[in-house]
Amino acid sequence: MLDFDDWLKAAFAETEGFTALVVLVEITETDAKPVASTFFHVIGDEATWKDVRKMFASAPGGWDGAVFFTATSRDGGPIEEPLARVELRRVEAEIGDDRLRINDGAFFDRKGRRMRIDEDEAAA
Repeated sequence: MLDFDDWLKAAFAETEGFTALVVLVEITETDAKPVASTFFHVIGDEATWKDVRKMFASAPGGWDGAVFFTATSRDGGPIEEPLARVELRRVEAEIGDDRLRINDGAFFDRKGRRMRIDEDEAAA
């Protein structure tokens, strides 16, 4: 099982730096509702899930999972903050329209374990 720490190291090795676009979600039996979002720049692979959870401690509302999307500049590395805000709003809108979009990112539970969203067969 790929956990957050492994994912971060692999994502950094692939990009040599990126901006993490993050959407925190509240998970219920039938939904993964977005409750907050943020972005941060990753310029090394030494951060751990424990570090990231501390950063999310002040997030409004409760959250059960976090989905991370990576964004890189054309030249490599993190994107500029104005673009990060625009891209984060785009990701939020896509998840708002289709929760399965969460699977296009790296989705983790509160313990940093990889997860995925499955389509509700009863609704299909």
